[in-house]
This record gives sequence, structure tokens and C-alpha cells, in this order.
Amino acid sequence: MLPEAPLTYAAAGVDIDAGERAVLLMRPLVASTARAEVIGGIGSFGGLFALPVGYREPVLVASTDGVGTKLAVAVQAGRLGTIGVDLVAMCVDDIVCQGAEPLFLLDYQLWGHLDPEAVAIVMAGVAEGCRQAGCAIIGGELAEHPAQLPAGDLDLAGFAVGVVERDRLLGPGGPRSAREGDLLVGVHSGGLRCNGYSLVRAALLGRAGRHLDEEAWVGAGLTLADELLRPSLIYAPAVLALLRQCDVHAVAHITGGGLPGNVPRALPGDLDAVLVPDSWPVPRIFAEVQAVSGADDAEMGRTFNMGLGMVVAVPPDQAEQALAVLDDHGLAAGVVGMVTIGTGRLRFAPR
Repeated sequence: MLPEAPLTYAAAGVDIDAGERAVLLMRPLVASTARAEVIGGIGSFGGLFALPVGYREPVLVASTDGVGTKLAVAVQAGRLGTIGVDLVAMCVDDIVCQGAEPLFLLDYQLWGHLDPEAVAIVMAGVAEGCRQAGCAIIGGELAEHPAQLPAGDLDLAGFAVGVVERDRLLGPGGPRSAREGDLLVGVHSGGLRCNGYSLVRAALLGRAGRHLDEEAWVGAGLTLADELLRPSLIYAPAVLALLRQCDVHAVAHITGGGLPGNVPRALPGDLDAVLVPDSWPVPRIFAEVQAVSGADDAEMGRTFNMGLGMVVAVPPDQAEQALAVLDDHGLAAGVVGMVTIGTGRLRFAPR
């Protein structure tokens, strides 16, 4: 009996050469996000970043996130070009809620089978998101797990770090926090961003048997894939401008948990956020999901952002200025409620 041929790493499903090819394709994309504080480039054992000059008492703020099952829609549609923008948005828009400027990001890509060109497509989206956010890519990890994921499947995670002066921190109990009488400015979200996609897929692609290449709804003028893969707006630059130009007391990023799960996180425990129903536009996609799923308003509200990507608390005399700053950054917004004495909840005013 002849001996079996040697079992190589490639035969086991991991292609080192493909990984090296992917890194070569990444290099110019990573370089396009560089800031002055970046030391060296990718390829070292760790990314190097010097703290920006001028801080008296800098505090680092870190966040990690992914894009959830929106990624499954992107894979199904064969459209990976903007999923990296979503990844950056989910990370950097968290850290600005504490007043921090995003400095750098690392990404983790896990593939069932490593296709260098597909990696580069994903990385182009990450780089675009970082350029929008003003942060640098200083490293990451590219992994191939053939026994864990089928070929064509991937998972993504991001890790962002920002900096803020200690006396400029936002959040309950900090030097700046919301107070009774503040107005709530809601920054509009054009669609789903990255939350609730498991319900979206179960309702539209499962129960309703919809196809990604069909019209999102009658008269939509775009496909269901176009709507579901709409890239997330990155709010960080506009929020940083608000922090520079207005007296901002709190910022909430509306992600998993919706408005009820996120706005109270930005408030002291003895205050409530009271929102005025119908004071902002709710994108059509939410009605489409609700009609098919049969989910009630409460379930929709704790699953999706329902049209608000960020909620910002400012004194009443700062609201108009805040709206003007957001408009200057191309973001639609409006006053959607106020802060009152309470018990740390989100409530809706009577209609």
C-alpha cells in the first residue's frame, strides 16, 4: 500500500499565498486612511499610533462592533462593496457618544475561503468609511477557517479607538450630561443601517418570499437589495462639529434596542426622554417589514431605529444652531422631544 501524500496547509483549506496576495491589495487602501499620528504601516505585530498633541488630560474611548446579519444579505446579493462602511459606522458612531474623536480602527475579517479580490472589495468599503470618519486603519486580522464557514461566507468585526479631554467627556455622571429642559434633536436615518436584519430577512425574504432583485415596493424606483444594503450614514464628523460649536449635553447612537434601549443610556437615571410621535419621517422600509411580520409598534421600536440614527440633547437656546450645523454636514434633523424629570426611561408624548 502506497503511503498517503503529505497533507499541506493548502490541502486543509488554508491558502497562505492567497492571504499574502490579499494583504498586497489592501496596502494602498490602508494608506489612503493615514493620519499624521500613524507610525509605520501594516505588517508589524501591532499598529502604532501617537496620541494627538495638545491634550491636557486625554482619555481613550474604545468600541467594538460588527454589522450583524446585514452581512448575510450582502453575501446573498453578491454586493460586498459597502459593508465595510457599515462596519466603520457602527464603531465610530458609538465612541462619539462620549465626546471622543475617532483616531484609528482595526478590522477582523473571517472567511470560509479566502478570495483576495473579494477581500479587497470589503477593505475598500472599510477604507471609505474610515476616510469619511477621519480615522486611520492601523492593522487588523485576515483569517481563513474552511471548516467553520462555507466558501463565500465571511464575518466582520471592527475595533475603534478615540480620544477626548477628561473634562469634555459626555455621559451620565460625567462633567457634561443631560439636564431637565434639554431639547432632543433627532438626526434622521435613511434606512435600516445595521439593526434588525434577522427580522427583516425572516419577514421579507422568508415569509413573503421576496427576491433581492425585485422592486423594494411599488414605485420605489430601487431594488430590495438596494434598500437593504443602503450604506449606513457615518454621523461622527457631524457630531464632532456639534461638540465644537454647540453646548451638547448628551448623544445617543440608535442601534440594537432602538430608541427605548439607547436614548436612556445617555441620560442620568433621574431623567426621562419624552419623544413627540410623528415629529420625524419614518422610512418606508419599516412599514414593509411590519406589514409582513405583524410585529406590533413596541416590537418594531425596540428592534429598529425607526428613522433616527442619533439623538442629541442640547439646551433650548442651542437647538437651532445644532440643526444648522447638522444641515451644513448634509444631515436632515429636527427637534423630536425633550428631557424631563423621570426614572431613566424613554416615553412618548400623547398624540
